[in-house]
Amino acid sequence: MAEVRIEKKEDFEKALRKFNIQCKREGILKECRERQYYTKPSERKRRNVKK
Repeated sequence: MAEVRIEKKEDFEKALRKFNIQCKREGILKECRERQYYTKPSERKRRNVKK
């Protein structure tokens, strides 16, 4: 789970950028896009073999 602690003097935009970077590193957005639609187990296996 991505979490960013903000100090009193820290700018909101800067904290938001940090949060977005953490989300990319953890693969949260990628996982959400993959789970958006159902994929059959056989299709998942084919994708993993191609990788």
